[in-house]
Amino acid sequence: MLLPTSSLASTEVLGWEVVISNLYEWIGSGPRKLRWEEITSRDNASSLAAARKRQAPIDVHPEVEDALASGKPVVALESTIITHGMPYPTSLETAQSLERIVRSTGSVPATIAVLGGRIKIGLHPAELERLADQTKPTAVKLSRRDIAAAIALKKDGGTTCCSTLIFAALAGIKGRLGGVHRGGENTMDVSADLHELTRCPVGIVSAGVKSILDIRRTLEYLETLGVPVVSYAETHDFPAFYCGRSGLEFQSPWRVNDPRTAAQILHTHWQLGMSNGALFAVPIPAEYEAVGLTLQEAVEQAVRESDEQNITNLGKEVTPWLLKRVDIALIENTALVGGQIAVEYAKLVGDGHDQDQCYPVIGIPEKPDKLSSACVSVSSAATDDLNEQPPPRASLIVVGCTAVDITSQPLTDSDLGHQFPCRLGGVGRNIAEAAHRVLSSYGSKFSAATLLVSPVGDDSFGRLLSEETRMLGMRTDGLIPVHGGRSPVCSLLLQRSGGLRAGVADMDLVRNMDGHMARESILAHKPKLLAVDGNLSPDTLKVVELADNSSNFSEPTSVVKSASILPAIASNLDHPTWSPIAFASPNLLELAHVYQQAQLLDLTSHVQWWQVLDGLGLGSKFRMDLDLLSRRDASDHDTSRGNLAFLVEKGVAQMAINLLPFFQHLVIKCGDLGVIVVMRLTADDAAESSWSAESTNHHGRYVVSHSSTSGDIVILQHFPAIQLPSDALVNTTGAGDSLVGALLATLVQSPKAFHATISLRRTMDIAQRAALLSLQSSSAVSPLLSSLHEQRSQRHY
Repeated sequence: MLLPTSSLASTEVLGWEVVISNLYEWIGSGPRKLRWEEITSRDNASSLAAARKRQAPIDVHPEVEDALASGKPVVALESTIITHGMPYPTSLETAQSLERIVRSTGSVPATIAVLGGRIKIGLHPAELERLADQTKPTAVKLSRRDIAAAIALKKDGGTTCCSTLIFAALAGIKGRLGGVHRGGENTMDVSADLHELTRCPVGIVSAGVKSILDIRRTLEYLETLGVPVVSYAETHDFPAFYCGRSGLEFQSPWRVNDPRTAAQILHTHWQLGMSNGALFAVPIPAEYEAVGLTLQEAVEQAVRESDEQNITNLGKEVTPWLLKRVDIALIENTALVGGQIAVEYAKLVGDGHDQDQCYPVIGIPEKPDKLSSACVSVSSAATDDLNEQPPPRASLIVVGCTAVDITSQPLTDSDLGHQFPCRLGGVGRNIAEAAHRVLSSYGSKFSAATLLVSPVGDDSFGRLLSEETRMLGMRTDGLIPVHGGRSPVCSLLLQRSGGLRAGVADMDLVRNMDGHMARESILAHKPKLLAVDGNLSPDTLKVVELADNSSNFSEPTSVVKSASILPAIASNLDHPTWSPIAFASPNLLELAHVYQQAQLLDLTSHVQWWQVLDGLGLGSKFRMDLDLLSRRDASDHDTSRGNLAFLVEKGVAQMAINLLPFFQHLVIKCGDLGVIVVMRLTADDAAESSWSAESTNHHGRYVVSHSSTSGDIVILQHFPAIQLPSDALVNTTGAGDSLVGALLATLVQSPKAFHATISLRRTMDIAQRAALLSLQSSSAVSPLLSSLHEQRSQRHY
C-alpha cells in the first residue's frame, strides 16, 4: 500500500502554484508520527528523511518546520512567478501578498525554490527578495529534467508545478497543474505536471486549465491517467481561468462547494491508499466575472499574437509572456481556497489519529539497512561493516535521559477533552536537541558537534527514540541499547495554559545506567564541554565526572534530583583554586535544595571550601552593592513583577556565593523574574577577562567584587525575563532545557563567553530567547531554535 504523506492542494494562475498540506506527520528535522508503511519504505525517493540520509541539499525554514511539528496546515507556493512570471518589484509584492493570504486561513506559507544549489522549503524574506530581483536574470526555470543539473551547478531556480510537486512531496507537500498544449496531438507537448499527479496523492486547487492549452485534450488526458476532476462550484461547469465556464461541453464529473467536503475527498484517498491526485477547479469569483471576460478576450488575443510572433510552440516561454498582460486576482482567490481546504483536512486527520499516535512503531526493523547507515553514522557496527571512517569527534557530549513523553492537556475549561500527543522528551535529550539546533545554525560543520549519550530499551519505544533522533539530524551513535530494558517513559498532565500540573515517569533505565560506558565515549571524544542531567544516579555521575574533560555542566533536572551531583563534587574537592563543576543551572528551588544538602553532607565544612570563600574577600561594600541592586525592578517593562528583593530576603545571593567553591558559574533560572548569573573568576581567569577592569554597575544590573588577596573576581548579574504575551504560552515542559541547550551551544562556540560583559549579555540573550521560543511551541524544543543564529545576526548588541 502506498502511503499518502499529507493532504495536498495546489493552485495555479498562469504559472503560480499553491501546495497545501496538513502535515499531520512531522518532517525529517522535527518529531513526527511514524507509520509502519513509511518506516518499511525508507528508501522511497519521495521521503525527506531518506533524502537527508543521502545528504541531499535540502533546507526547511524553521517556521515551516515548527508548523509541521505543531500539526498546523502548510501551504507550499511555487516560485516561477517570482523568477519568470512578473517584473520586479511586482513579483515580490505578489509573493508577499499570497503569503499573507495563506496566513489569514490559519495555514503557514512555504515558498519553494532553489538557491545556490540548495532546495529551500520556505524562504526567508531576504531569500524571497533575492529570488525576485532578476534585474540581471540568473535564475533558471526548473522542471523535473532541470533539477539535478541546476543543483550540481549551484544555480538559483524558480520551481514550476512539476518541480514544486517533487520538492514539496519530500515534506508531504505537492504541486499544481499544467496541461496539453494546443496542437499537442502533433507536437506531444504535454506538461510534466499531469504525470506528477499520478505519482502523488495530492489535491490541486486551480482556476481550471489555461485557455492557451487544449482544455478538451487536457481533461481527456487526466481521465486516461485516472486523476479525478472536481468543480469547486455550484455547477459542474469546468472553468477556464478568467471565465467561470469553459463551455457546456467541458463538464466535471463531480462538484463540491465547501472546503470541508473537498478535504473529505482527499482524506478518503488517504484512507484507501490511493496514489493519484485530484484536481479541484475553482471558478473566478462573481465580483470579478465582468473583469474576467475582458481578461479572457485579452488572453485569446494574446494567443493569436503569439501565433503571429511564432512563439506558440516555445512551451515554457508562452506562460510568462502572457503573465505580463493579465491580472492576479485569481491567484489570491485560489490561495484562499487552498488554505481553507488545508485547514479542514488538518482537522479531519487530527480527529482520526489523535488516539493512536502513541503506538506508531510496531515492527520497526531491529537494525538499519546498509544504505541508511552509509548516509548517517548511527553505530560503530554499521561503520565497520562499510569500512568507513569512525564518526567525527563531538565538541559537546550530553549524558542523560532520553524518554518518550505522553502529554495530556485539557482542550477546554470544562476539562471535557484532551489531546494526547506523543513526542521525544527527557532532559538530556531536550538539551542535546536544543544545542544541536543552535550549533547547526552556524553551518554544516557543526551538524555532528553534539553527541547524546543515553540508554534506550530494546523495546518499541527504544526503536522510536533512535529513529526519531536520527530524523532530527542528530547523531545516534551515543544511544546505548540495553537488552531487556524498558525505555524511559514520562506521562505529563498539563494545565490548559501550558503549565505542568502533574507527571509520572519510569526512569529506572537511566538511574541504573552504567557510567563506565558513558565514560568511554567521553574519553574517546575529549569534548570541549560535558553536560550531565540529574536523572543519573550519584554513582553514575561520580564515574562520568571523573572522565578527562576540559569543562563540565550540570543540569539539576528537579528539586529531588538536584543534589545527585554532590557526591561527585565531594570526591573532587582536592584543589583550592578551581571548582569541580564549571557550570550549573538550577532554578530557585533547586538552588536552595543543593545548598541545604551540601550543608548536610558537611561539604561547607571542608577545608577547601573555607579556603575558597576566604579568598573571595567579600566585605561590606559587596553587601551594600547587593542591597542597592535588590531594590531594582525585576523588569524594565512590567512593574507588576516586583523587584529583586528576593536576592537578599530569601538568601539567594548568599546561597549562590556559598556554592561557588563547588560550581564556578551558576546560571539561576528565576522564571518570570529572569536569570541570575553568579560566578567566580580565578586570578588566572581574571587576567584574560574584561571583568578585571569592571566595577559594580547597577544600571547594567551587575555587582562586581575584586579580591585583593587571591585575585579572584565575584560577579552577580541579573538578566530580566524577555516578555511573552499571555496568550502565546503553549507549554512549559522544555523551556528550561532549551535555555541550557542554547547556552551550551554558545559555550562550545566561545568557551570564554562569560569572561566579558558584552559576550555574557549576548550569551544570555540567546539562551533566554531559546526558552521563549519553546514556551510558544507544542514541541519540548522549538524547531525555531535552528534560526537563532540568524535572528542574533539581525540584532545589535
